[in-house]
Amino acid sequence: MGLFKSLSISSLLLITLFFTSAHAAIFNIQNRCSYTVWAAAVPGGGRRLDPRQSWSSTVNPGTTGARIWARTGCSFDGAGRGRCQTGDCGGVLECTAYGAPPNTLAEFALNQFNNLDFFDISLVDGFNVPMAFSPTSNGCSRGIRCTANIVGQCPSQLRAQGGCNNPCTVFKTDQYCCNSGSCGPTDYSRYFKTRCPDAYSYPKDDQTSTFTCPGGTNYDVIFSIFNIQNHCSYTVWAAAVPGGGRRLDRGQSWSLTVNPGTTGARIWARTGCSFDGAGRGRCQTGDCGGVLQCTAYGAPPNTLAEFALNQFNNLDFFDISLVDGFNVPMAFNPTSNGCTRGIRCTADIVGQCPSQLRTQGGCNNPCTVFKTNEYCCNSGSCGPTDYSRYFKTRCPDAYSYPKDDQTSTFTCPGGTNYDVIFCP
Repeated sequence: MGLFKSLSISSLLLITLFFTSAHAAIFNIQNRCSYTVWAAAVPGGGRRLDPRQSWSSTVNPGTTGARIWARTGCSFDGAGRGRCQTGDCGGVLECTAYGAPPNTLAEFALNQFNNLDFFDISLVDGFNVPMAFSPTSNGCSRGIRCTANIVGQCPSQLRAQGGCNNPCTVFKTDQYCCNSGSCGPTDYSRYFKTRCPDAYSYPKDDQTSTFTCPGGTNYDVIFSIFNIQNHCSYTVWAAAVPGGGRRLDRGQSWSLTVNPGTTGARIWARTGCSFDGAGRGRCQTGDCGGVLQCTAYGAPPNTLAEFALNQFNNLDFFDISLVDGFNVPMAFNPTSNGCTRGIRCTADIVGQCPSQLRTQGGCNNPCTVFKTNEYCCNSGSCGPTDYSRYFKTRCPDAYSYPKDDQTSTFTCPGGTNYDVIFCP
């Protein structure tokens, strides 16, 4: 397995490590999930972290065999006794033992040979959450990550509630557990290695999965965060797939976490909505099947923020699209990873909307109105039209029709955080 064990997190947890070579390491563990996680650390214990909460834990220089991980699906009584679905450490909140598989592990040892830190990501105990582990100082820049959809694609024999098991836990044979000290890769270890080449995939995996930095380096473990803000003078009902929905009055915001590897995702604003106590109702624009918590895309017209995370070359791809028309001005801005090229569509498109496309609360796309191949591109072949030029002239960065050129798609490194702002 890896040299040490681990610093792991929930699919939307951020862990930042700070230490100097002469002092204890400080681990600032932040839960940016939209749900509660139970952070665990050996050494360190454990802590319930509701969304946006954090926990500071210290680790002495020279420590080896250390790990931090996220537990999910936990329930504890007032004395700190209970159970977790993944990563459970003996049924207690304050961990002194390692977590039960499956759990993704980031392992580290501090100030070792030549005063180096050694760190790795290990899937030897299986996988429960995506993770990236990156140095941020001392001129050390080689980060590692495991962000593939391992749970969703998990081989049937390894599937477990809340994660993807390691084969040793399932089959308990020397072939997978390496009890004799001698074993090689298997089809199961190759499943993990193909999806996360930087990570340890079985106990005797080669040492190229161990990385080093000078002692005293700082590290980030980061997952994508979307901060959705309503700067409009009126209420909107934000919607996200995946993510659900939220009423945002003027000045309010909603922090949304999205798993690495997500594709086909979009965020938009709904207007003119009315929902009952059960979250059923209707919106004038962007309605997603008459529910507050969207699982389906919105009905035109709606301005769209579209994105796919950790794709080709581990890049995020993002755009603003007017292919479904326009209802609310929008900005879509990266906020981390040194990525600074934001995009926006803030012209008065509704006020100047061509008469044929006008609709209550927005400006429709021509496909919705005319339903012809010229505008809908159903045959897969179409070009710009006077209507698409209307949108493109006012919002040059945005997609204006289904086959618009790729210059309207922008990229940032995987793990970047973003602001989506209505009425910037």
